[in-house]
Amino acid sequence: MLGKCCGVLLPSLSRLLAEKKEVSEPAAEALVNLSQNSDLAKKMVDTGVVETAMEILYKENCEITGLLVMLLVNLTQLDAGIDSLLQSGDEKMKGLYIMKLVRSFCTSSSERRGDPFEHVASVLVNISKKEAGRKLLLDPRRGLLKQIIRQFDSVSPLRKKGVSGTIRNCCFEAESQLQNLLLISEFLWPALLLPVAGNKIYSEQDASKMPLELASALSIEREPVADPDIRVQALEAIYLLVLQEAGRRAFWSVNGPRILQVGYEDEGHPKVMEAYEQIGALKCNLFPGVGSCCKRAALVINPRGHRTWLM
Repeated sequence: MLGKCCGVLLPSLSRLLAEKKEVSEPAAEALVNLSQNSDLAKKMVDTGVVETAMEILYKENCEITGLLVMLLVNLTQLDAGIDSLLQSGDEKMKGLYIMKLVRSFCTSSSERRGDPFEHVASVLVNISKKEAGRKLLLDPRRGLLKQIIRQFDSVSPLRKKGVSGTIRNCCFEAESQLQNLLLISEFLWPALLLPVAGNKIYSEQDASKMPLELASALSIEREPVADPDIRVQALEAIYLLVLQEAGRRAFWSVNGPRILQVGYEDEGHPKVMEAYEQIGALKCNLFPGVGSCCKRAALVINPRGHRTWLM
């Protein structure tokens, strides 16, 4: 019923976003709910709701920040919404909205009550599904992905999962943007390898072959990453990186194969194990010193029933 009068309803609700909280809050809630319908979301994008939301979001003393960010999450489910947020049609302004959101995402505390910008994590996943969004995030002059990756240490599961998904999506550009990805190796490899490194404390011998940021974290007891989706995303990103020769060299240089071997032995989730095995099979085919007989997953069950990944 509401959809039938959306030509009047949506512009009216959009105008109310600029009013005081007692009016703007229910208007924003209505738009968030309505934007779950893809047809209505498309009409919102066409009538400039993305631009309105960004304008109000950065007005002084905005009291509906969380709702506006959630609205952007819904609107960027659509290609048209992503294009609007990227400002693709304006060469001078392109990327300004994303730079603002990343700055807010990275400077607002995830420990603060409410964390109104945490849903920016989902916006970043959405925009990085498009090539234009990935290229923007990977632009070394802007340094956006480097800022985003640092939020992987957040205590917020939403932030952590959003960062992981954004990295994975950006790694689809590895063939053409590998150098820009490896420029931030000191942040990239810990974000990808620590979630899949298992629970063991690594030996001094293993740690000595890793950069300090990995060796320090893996030489002490640590909280495992419980979300299997994050572990799968990390492994998929690694897979995309090691498809490239320079990516494989970088992976070896941080003792990546050993980390995945230990992590695989600790893993029990079927989908995550499958993601490990995808890399293991690729490693057998592409890495020097591994025989062609290992086209099957490089997995051996030893007599005690423990899984071992061939190196």
